[in-house]
Amino acid sequence: MTTLARWARAEWGPLYAAVRGPLRERRLRAVPMAVAAVCLTAVLHFTHNQPWGHRFVQDIGAVRAEDPLWFALLRTPLSLFVPALDLPVWGALVQILLVFGIAELCLGRRRTLLVAYLATLAGTLYARLGVWLGPDVPLGLPAADARVVDTGPSAAVVGLAVYLGWRYRAYLTAGAVIVAMVAEVALKENLAGKEHLAAIGAVLVVCAAGAVRQRCSRDRAGSGSGAPPIQSWNARRGPSQRRSWR
Repeated sequence: MTTLARWARAEWGPLYAAVRGPLRERRLRAVPMAVAAVCLTAVLHFTHNQPWGHRFVQDIGAVRAEDPLWFALLRTPLSLFVPALDLPVWGALVQILLVFGIAELCLGRRRTLLVAYLATLAGTLYARLGVWLGPDVPLGLPAADARVVDTGPSAAVVGLAVYLGWRYRAYLTAGAVIVAMVAEVALKENLAGKEHLAAIGAVLVVCAAGAVRQRCSRDRAGSGSGAPPIQSWNARRGPSQRRSWR
């Protein structure tokens, strides 16, 4: 086996093993949530490009920093599936099917949705904070960004990719995603790139909390003294213990 093959097995072997079986047996039926997400994104994109549907999609799924917070929070779940109009939609659909599908198989539907929503929400809240800080602060944003629509599904995809890399020990892959997002901001500083970094930051906090919890669990499991548990006085008493005190 070549060095590259050994590296690939070490990096992606656990992830591949978790995905291969269900996909082999059921194919796309194994990832109904990911397929539904792709279909919803395609429908919203088509509707968004129509004169009669543009305003409708904006009203139900477009989030901006200038919107009232409670209104933005109501729109945020659906904003995961509203792709940017200036990017090719097929790229977003492939990303959703691939990353959401792998996450659905490896993490389950509930955790996949939670991580995706956390990443998107982190980007949404960061945009508000950045505009409030202003452009003169390192993490700040110009006031014009308050009118820019949030990233859509890309923040969720990036967050899930990093979380999967941590969960299945594909650390180089997760690191490559992070480096790519940092390079994006360095080469083209915009709201979308910074929201991706905010999403990664939120997911890394979750990963760090999970690592601390796992370490504490191992420490508690290894701190046992090895002595047998203390038995109750009334449990399994022998003949001499059953005698009355009278």
